[in-house]
Formats: sequence, C-alpha cells, structure tokens
Amino acid sequence: MAISKDIKEKINTLKRDYDSLKKNKESLLDIMFEAELPESVYNSNAIENSTLTISETEKILLDMEVSRNVSVREVFEAKNLARVSEYIKGKLSAKNVDKDLILLLHKMLISNIDEGIAGRFRKQREYVRVGTYIAPAPEHVEAMIDAELLEYSGRHTEYFLEKIAKFHLEFEHIHPFCDGNGRIGRVLINYQLMQLEFPPIIIRDKEKAAYYKSFGEYRNSNKKKIGIMNKVLSLALLESFHKRIAYLNGEKIIRLAEYAKKENKSVSVLLNKAKRQTIPAFREKGIWKIGSSFKL
Repeated sequence: MAISKDIKEKINTLKRDYDSLKKNKESLLDIMFEAELPESVYNSNAIENSTLTISETEKILLDMEVSRNVSVREVFEAKNLARVSEYIKGKLSAKNVDKDLILLLHKMLISNIDEGIAGRFRKQREYVRVGTYIAPAPEHVEAMIDAELLEYSGRHTEYFLEKIAKFHLEFEHIHPFCDGNGRIGRVLINYQLMQLEFPPIIIRDKEKAAYYKSFGEYRNSNKKKIGIMNKVLSLALLESFHKRIAYLNGEKIIRLAEYAKKENKSVSVLLNKAKRQTIPAFREKGIWKIGSSFKL
C-alpha cells in the first residue's frame, strides 16, 4: 500500500514548518541530535537483542561506569554505532549512498568486534539467515547491491519515503554482511533522510513486531509489497518532526500524562492518538511528551 495523500500532505506541511523554524537554530538541532543519540543507539541495538538499557547506553557513550558487568562486545556495539551515526551527519553534502560508503560504515560498526568480517561483504561459504529466511548466496551479494544502488538512484519520480522504504527492504533482503545488517540498514535510512534535509528518525524496539513483519510482507509477495514499512517510516518521521518543531518553537515540553490531567482528557485516548501521530506527541527515552500549548 502506498503512503496516503493525507500523510504526504501532513509530511509536506511539517517539512515547511521545520524548514522555516530551523533557520539560525542549527545549534539547537545539533544539541537535539546529540541528546537523542543514546536513545537512537539503544533502540537499534535492542532490535538486534542487545541487553543494554537506555541508561546504560548513555553511560557507555559518556565513558561512565555501568553498574553491572556488560560484555565488551555490547560496549563496542554502542560506541561504534554512535560513531557511525555522528560520522554520517558530517558527510551529508559530500557523498551519496554508494558501495564504498556502505563498506566504510560497516568497518566502523564492526571494528573491535570482529575484524575478520569488518568492512566487507559476505564471501564464499558465508551464509546467513534471519529466523527461517535464508539470505541470497554470497556470490550474488555484490551484484545485488550494485543493482539496488543503481535502481535507487534512478527512481526520480517515486515519493522519497517509499523510495527509502523499498531500498531498506531490499538491503535487508540481500543481507550483504555476516553481521550488522540491520544496524547499517537503519543508519542508511537516516543518511538518506538527512541528505534530503529531513530529520533523522528512530525505529524503536517497541515497534519491532511491525518492523519485522514488513520484511515478511516484502519477501512473501510477488509484488514485493512495502506497505508496512511505509507506515513504520511515516510514523517515525511524523514523530521526529513533532519533537523538533516543539523545541524549535520554544514550547514548554511536558509528559503526555501531565497534559491529559491538565486538559481533563483520558490518558489512554491520548496515548492512542500519539501512537497514530494524530497529535504532535513524541517520545524521549520512551516517555510520551507534548508541547504544553497544544490544543485538541
């Protein structure tokens, strides 16, 4: 299913507001990016079954002591993913998504974890699976990546978010690496968005079921359906816009539960609206918040 006209219009309106408000406030957006980084890293790693909490991830990124024994691998998974995310933010005007960039990002991600597979595609006899899905044989990987990069660069008339959704689904279908495919794929989503001057998004561990379901929908249909991924990305982008616009407007940010009490509204009803992004609510460290001046 394609992204609806109403959602596209909503995204366009928010983009105009965002572009207008961010002028001369780039430093605030930089601060927000830095503040959001632990949450982004936590969620991407949690989707891959990391045991770290948001608080532990934040402490690791700040080189603080964590209260329990954490594996060296999980420490590097957090630090490396943060480094990759910061790196792409500085490269937006320099490089389009290509094979060299993908390999470099993977090398940065897997550095100090498994040097033998870092920065290269799967090679002969390196097979991978996700659940019951077996990825294409390694000898096909590079040609499939080349084909998808060429197709992505040539889809000029396609709506940008549908184009990114299709690229992500195909990238994960190819599963070009022995490890780190999901995290690199989600980094590339944000690189593609930010190159188009959209804010980065967080695909959250709480939405993991829908996110994973989108891959099954894509693989198990002859037409390679992208409807579920379209919805996942659309909701994440709306939420990212709502958060940034609230801060750029200088809003007083309060918890949604506090807003419900102030306005004498049902918390459960507001939470449902927040999850559907029909109100300008957003999450910080998993807690739903909203600008206090919003009127239903």
